[in-house]
Amino acid sequence: MKKLDLMALPYVPEALEPVISKETIGFHHGKHLAGYVNNLNGLLEGSPLAGLSLEEIVLKAESGMLNNAGQILNHNLYFGQLAAPKADNKPIGKLAEAITRDFGSFEAFKEEFLKKGATLFGSGWVWLSADKDGKLVITQEPNAANPIQKGLKSLLTFDVWEHAYYLDYQNRRLDYLAALWQIINWEVIESRFTSQ
Repeated sequence: MKKLDLMALPYVPEALEPVISKETIGFHHGKHLAGYVNNLNGLLEGSPLAGLSLEEIVLKAESGMLNNAGQILNHNLYFGQLAAPKADNKPIGKLAEAITRDFGSFEAFKEEFLKKGATLFGSGWVWLSADKDGKLVITQEPNAANPIQKGLKSLLTFDVWEHAYYLDYQNRRLDYLAALWQIINWEVIESRFTSQ
């Protein structure tokens, strides 16, 4: 059985500072995500789901396997969408047009996205996704859930598990969420939106 690998970060661990510290990346990617990868590799041994893509495992697995596969998929999308901080960071291309169409403006979208992230009870993720017709929706997904389980295409996510922000922001979840806009790589989100 081919084992799943821990994703390589597309930037050096300190690249996201001061929004996310090198220390947080070390724990979040190097310990939490690595733990999910190790757990899932163990659970997949001898399983009929071994060899499937992460997305397929998330759609077919149950309980412990689903939790680990969902966390890996979510974290891969999260870490893969980040880049060095940029002032006045905004969406581009067709995605920018769709955000204006479906939310009225980028500012209105950000406000709703932050509200959903701040009000998600407990641990989980806030997502921007597209439905089969390309309409954008914001969802709150508890624990390790992913919008693909609802037939949506996952585009942008903010991790609202405490381990994502506690070293840098303590209990100030909203401050963390508000700071993340500076480090979103909108080219990655645009490519997710326009891919088939």
